[in-house]
Amino acid sequence: MKVAVLGFGTVGVGVYEMLRNARCLEAGPVLVRPGKDDAPFKVTSIEQIAEDPSVDAVAEVMGGIEPAFTYGAAVLRAGKHFVTSNKALVAAKGIELNAIARENGAAFLFSAACGGGVPFLHNLSIARETDEILSMGGILNGTTNYMLDAMQRLGLDYEDALKDAQRLGYAEADPTADVSGLDALRKIMLACAVAYDKLPAEGLLHEGIESITAADVAHFQARGYTCRLLAKGSRAGDSVSAYVEPVLLRAGAPECAVLENYNMASYLGQCSGSIVLMGQGAGRYPTASAVVRDLTCIQRGKKYMLEPGCAHTDADNSQVKHAYYVRLPAELAGELPAESAELDGDVVRMITKPISVSQMHFTAARVRSAEASIFFAAIGG
Repeated sequence: MKVAVLGFGTVGVGVYEMLRNARCLEAGPVLVRPGKDDAPFKVTSIEQIAEDPSVDAVAEVMGGIEPAFTYGAAVLRAGKHFVTSNKALVAAKGIELNAIARENGAAFLFSAACGGGVPFLHNLSIARETDEILSMGGILNGTTNYMLDAMQRLGLDYEDALKDAQRLGYAEADPTADVSGLDALRKIMLACAVAYDKLPAEGLLHEGIESITAADVAHFQARGYTCRLLAKGSRAGDSVSAYVEPVLLRAGAPECAVLENYNMASYLGQCSGSIVLMGQGAGRYPTASAVVRDLTCIQRGKKYMLEPGCAHTDADNSQVKHAYYVRLPAELAGELPAESAELDGDVVRMITKPISVSQMHFTAARVRSAEASIFFAAIGG
């Protein structure tokens, strides 16, 4: 099977190198920007790929929604299989791409869009065929895990942890999608689509790590907690629950052993019980390996990860409840029902009574609208 590649950045180079060395796949043309076509295998027009009868499949590793969607739709309409590592594309346009693929007898797979080399979506799509998926999620963003680990094990403050992550190539120059929790949210959206045939589009909630301070870390570590940023998804009546937030965990929790930029994804099956997968969640070769894995799956007859009936839905996070650790200005302490609280200068640090995820996130938004600072984390098991 001859495979074209869209994009020749970090992951694109990895995919092309793996294709050149694969026993069952052949490297085809690579789409690059005009002026970057400095080798015979590089082309600058999607038509050169869509209209090439020797190309059987296309791997998209450009990132962004456009022109990735336009290009993906074009090659699918030309009857070519399409795989992607682009989580933003699948979250926004996955249902449309799935329909176009089915209409043209082409495959559409995207396991590389969540977890890099960790075969989370791949295994989830297989498990859902014979088992009921009760819940799934985990540490799905290596940048924030690296930063939280550095702050807690190495004693770095937030800014130094971010600079360290950027120096090592774990964080982008603009880290907003990672540190805000948006990157992890897109991944749990895809997991919901694969597991439940429901791709949440509204009602999603995400809290990242921008508000955490060294003082917060010192305070909860003194009480035996470790913080991790977790994405979670599950059924919620006719809809799904899907959200991202920091979680405080006791030392025995498996997430506490996930260090540096590693990911840990899991799902709970009614029959299988808990299945946990851990590994590098990003990077040239981990992500490229997932792209190539999807291509070999197509060769073996797997064509889709989304069912024809997969549809957009509004997420419902009102039924999931936790106690929360919260730091906020003392004058705003009455915004939340406290189980316990202590005054720390001009702020209060409290443990709330169990409240819904929706209530906590909406309260935080209200506090911030008053130009006040707040940090919160769910109290885990």
